[in-house]
Amino acid sequence: MDGQLSIFKLILDASVVVQLVLALLLAASVMSWTIIFRKRLVIGRSRSEAVKFEESFWSGGDLGALYRTIEQRGGATGMTSIFEFGFREFARLRQAGCTIDQMLEGARRAMKVAQLKEIERLEESLATLATVGSISPYVGLFGTVWGIMGTFVALGGVQQATLATVAPGIAEALIATAIGLFAAIPAVIAYNRYADQVSNLELRFDAFTEEFSTILQRHASRPAAAGA
Repeated sequence: MDGQLSIFKLILDASVVVQLVLALLLAASVMSWTIIFRKRLVIGRSRSEAVKFEESFWSGGDLGALYRTIEQRGGATGMTSIFEFGFREFARLRQAGCTIDQMLEGARRAMKVAQLKEIERLEESLATLATVGSISPYVGLFGTVWGIMGTFVALGGVQQATLATVAPGIAEALIATAIGLFAAIPAVIAYNRYADQVSNLELRFDAFTEEFSTILQRHASRPAAAGA
């Protein structure tokens, strides 16, 4: 308790610049933790939805029925959205009497658009985590340098400097470095982890697009009534 009170007292007694640096770092830390928890839910939900959709897709059921179920439910995301976009465009071009190549190319473009939208949604705010992780140590270092500089300037008017006169200024300056690392380390770890998970999902989406395109190519040679 005495140590905590001393730290709070050092922060309260610090210069305005150091206090502003600490406030900025604390705000960055709160923001990064908010993003960390939110992205954990979003990416985790996308992974679980991909597993459930693949189970339904590869169960051998009718693709037209699966598409109608997804369309009625609405709000499709992830792999489900890729399937919905691709199948809708395929069915539209088929009814328009397009060639097989045109149907497949249109379905691929639609699936690519859906995939790009999904990756953009998953990567949202990851750049903020990277920024917090890379800049926070330097902001903390700036606060430390400023605090130490102020301490030595203040010692210029003292006849004899002792540890008791130097320690508080050095300690309040080092707090800025500690808070900077506290903000940076979780942000860097979370960014690397989530970026890797998003990359794995992107590869999974690419594989599904190729597999679904192969299935659509087989459906393209059937009568229109059987494919929709």
